[in-house]
Amino acid sequence: MSAPLRAVALGGGHGLQATLSALRQLTTDVTAVVTVADDGGSSGRLRRELGMLPPGDLRKALAALADSDADGQLWATVFEHRFGGSGALAGHAVGNLLLAGLLEVLGDPVEVLDHACRLLGVQGRVLPMSTVPLDMAADVVGLDSDPDAIRTIRGQVAIASTPGRVKQVRLHANGVEEPAACPQAVEAVLGADLVLLGPGSWFTSVLPHLLVPELHEALVSTTARRVVVLNLVPQPGETAGFSPEQHLAVLSQHAPRLRVDAVLADADSVPTPDRLRAAAADLGAQTLLDKIAAPAVPERHDPEALAASLRAALERRTDRWR
Repeated sequence: MSAPLRAVALGGGHGLQATLSALRQLTTDVTAVVTVADDGGSSGRLRRELGMLPPGDLRKALAALADSDADGQLWATVFEHRFGGSGALAGHAVGNLLLAGLLEVLGDPVEVLDHACRLLGVQGRVLPMSTVPLDMAADVVGLDSDPDAIRTIRGQVAIASTPGRVKQVRLHANGVEEPAACPQAVEAVLGADLVLLGPGSWFTSVLPHLLVPELHEALVSTTARRVVVLNLVPQPGETAGFSPEQHLAVLSQHAPRLRVDAVLADADSVPTPDRLRAAAADLGAQTLLDKIAAPAVPERHDPEALAASLRAALERRTDRWR
């Protein structure tokens, strides 16, 4: 019997949840590589108080990959449950607190996540892109009377919500601008058959993976089929007004040597397909346009439709390439 497809998805938040849900329909060997620069909400509080990796995006990935049996789904629901009220626990997700407790006991964030995977019945793996929390800064224009004046915005939440236009993002850890990658994440990318980048908050969840040098090199050199999944709508703040092809332009700006095999986009979200095809071709990629938006929530990807499109991309079914 042939080994299952080895798939790696890089990102964070709801975008990563969508790709993980889709990949589960294609293979049991799924690894999530998750951003660790969040500084808001429950994650930001735990990061500041305990000095730990922000757990929120890691928790979401664990829940997305939880076993579909009753026990796995119960634990996924518990992980995602947030405390209400106005006390010290208000706003914290149970999964965030559990990961914090495991980290204090075990010390190693990769070991923590492997234990959490076993608890939720995850067959794949969830890994941080770095084993230390990262800080983010961005060059932003449009915040002054001079529209070309560049200001530096610091922090993931501030960048995601800026009313200006983000031009470039940077990562650093403890003042060092070349943060170390999680070795297991690098190994997963190098050993993969399929690597997905996106969808998600482009500057704060997708591009950060390309700013960790060892992970960047792994994405450039892997023999896996590399697929970029574009967002359905521009995100208010960091990509307001962006066309689909502009997302690819900033991807290339941050990783000029990265080659891509396929760019997957929702057919109804691409107003000028020829421009997208040209931008994808500059990355070495073919373009696949499909109906991949959730009918009831048009700004979210439908996991079943996304899985079908990814299967087509892997099989190189030319009748669906346009």
